[in-house]
Amino acid sequence: MSLSTQFLGHTYANPLMNASGVHCMSVEELQELDRSSAGAFITKSATPAEREGNPEPRYYPVALGSINSMGLPNRGFDYYLDYVLNRESKGDGRVFFSVAGMSLADNLAMLHRLQDSDYTGVTELNLSCPNVPGKPQVGYDFEQTQQILTEVFQFYKKPLGVKLPPYFDMVHFDTIAGILNRFPLAYVNCINSVGNALYIDTDLEQVVVKPKNGFGGIGGQYVKPTALANVRAFYVRLNPEIKVIGTGGITTGRDAFEHLLCGATMLQIGTQLCKDGTPVFDRVASELQQIMDSKGYKSIDEFRGKLQSIE
Repeated sequence: MSLSTQFLGHTYANPLMNASGVHCMSVEELQELDRSSAGAFITKSATPAEREGNPEPRYYPVALGSINSMGLPNRGFDYYLDYVLNRESKGDGRVFFSVAGMSLADNLAMLHRLQDSDYTGVTELNLSCPNVPGKPQVGYDFEQTQQILTEVFQFYKKPLGVKLPPYFDMVHFDTIAGILNRFPLAYVNCINSVGNALYIDTDLEQVVVKPKNGFGGIGGQYVKPTALANVRAFYVRLNPEIKVIGTGGITTGRDAFEHLLCGATMLQIGTQLCKDGTPVFDRVASELQQIMDSKGYKSIDEFRGKLQSIE
C-alpha cells in the first residue's frame, strides 16, 4: 500500500501539505516543513513588500477550529523568492510559491518576476484574502477573476494554480467553473477560510480577535463540510487537466480520506498544523493508511474522486 501521489509531473510520498499562511512565514519554518513528512509544502502568500499584517490579537484557537484576521503578514516577495531559488537544486518540486497581491498590478508584477526567474516550481495565486480590511475577495468578483486570469496567461507559462474562497450556491459553482475552464490552470485550491465569522468570549463579553471588530476567517472542523462540497463541486465541473487541492477541516486521516474521495489530489492542513506542529503530517498519514488498509485499497487512485450518490 502506498500514499504516493502524482501531481503536475512530480511524485510525492503522500498528498499532505501545509496551507499557505500556516508554519511558513520564515525560512526556519519552511525548513521545518522541508524536514517533515509532508509530501510538499508552500510558502506564505507573498506581497511585493513586507507586511506586518493586522494588529494583535489576530488568531484565536477554539475547540472546533480557529478564527483569524491576519491581514497577510509576510516577509515580502524577494524573501521567499530567494528561498525557493536556493532550494531549486533539489529539483523535487516539493515547494510551492504563493502570491497574494493587494491589487491586479501587484499580482502581475510578481508573476512577471517569477516567469522571468529560474524558479521552475508551482505557483499559487491567492484569489481569496478575506481578512484585509477594506478589500473584497477577488474570487467573489467573477468579472475581475476573469480579467486577472486573462492578463496573467498572456505571459505566464509556468504551472499556476489558484486559491479560491468557499462558494455556497450551485449557480456560483457553475459560473466560476465556466470561467476557470477557459484557462490552462494547473489546479484550484478549495477552500480558504470562511470569511466574516464571529467568535465570542462569553466571560469577557467581547470578541477574540482585534481587527474588523472581531470578524475573521473561520477554519478547522467548522468548515469541513463546506470544503468537501467545494472540492466535489469543482472536481465534477472542471476540465480533467485542472486538479483540485483540498483544504479545510483536515484534522484526522478520515478527513483526508473524505477529501480524496471527493476528488482532491493534494491536501493542505492549516488549523491543525497550527495546533499540533509538523508531527500532524505523520499522524494524519498513518491514520489515512489505516483506513485504506481496512478497505483493501493499495493506492489513493483506487478511490480518489469515486464518491457515490444515493440512487
